[in-house]
Amino acid sequence: MDWRKYLRSFGYAIEGILTASKEQNFKSHVVSAIIVMLAGYLTGLSRIEWYIVLLLIALMFALEMINTAIERVVDLASPEIHPLAKQAKDIAAGAVLVFALFSAIIGLLIFLPKWF
Repeated sequence: MDWRKYLRSFGYAIEGILTASKEQNFKSHVVSAIIVMLAGYLTGLSRIEWYIVLLLIALMFALEMINTAIERVVDLASPEIHPLAKQAKDIAAGAVLVFALFSAIIGLLIFLPKWF
């Protein structure tokens, strides 16, 4: 195993995270994650509830980064507007929206009983 290549791969991954973090949608997910974690702290979530919340947050970030990567690759492959390119980007964005909606539902199922 080449340790230099292995360690370099972490640098590439960090560079990818930093690149994605400049995206407007990623920033909105960061703000949402901070609000949810603050609410979780103030609410006194159980250990299992924290696991669920943190897993959803991590998956949301990962899915948003995959969506961004798909958009970049589509833009590279099809710089001109093409119906299939639009569909690929819309489907990837739709996947993020579906996950965000279901994460919000799960969040409500966790938080609402504690609040009311």
